[in-house]
This record gives sequence, structure tokens and C-alpha cells, in this order.
Amino acid sequence: MKREKHIGFRIDNDLKQKIAYIAAYEGRSLTWQVVHLMQDCVRRFEKEHGPIDTIENRED
Repeated sequence: MKREKHIGFRIDNDLKQKIAYIAAYEGRSLTWQVVHLMQDCVRRFEKEHGPIDTIENRED
């Protein structure tokens, strides 16, 4: 079962407006644009360093 988690963070207003602009340009909400950016970051990291083993994926 996939469980989504809520996180909150503060960013500079100028950065927020720029990301919102890009999100609108790409047809995403601000939230989904941030999720997209985080997913892209994880993909690039794992491509270079290998899969990240999360607690949920571990077999103990």
C-alpha cells in the first residue's frame, strides 16, 4: 500500500514564483512540479550511485 506523507518547508518567494511559472508552463500544479523535481533528483542520484534502500523496501 502506497502511503503519501506531508512535508512542509519554507522557500524564498522569488524561487516559489519561478517554480510556479515553470509548473504552469509544463501543465503541472506547484506541488506536482516540486514532486517531479524531487523524483528527478532521486533518479539521477540512483543512476550514479545505485538504488537507495528505503526502510519500507528492506527485508528484515
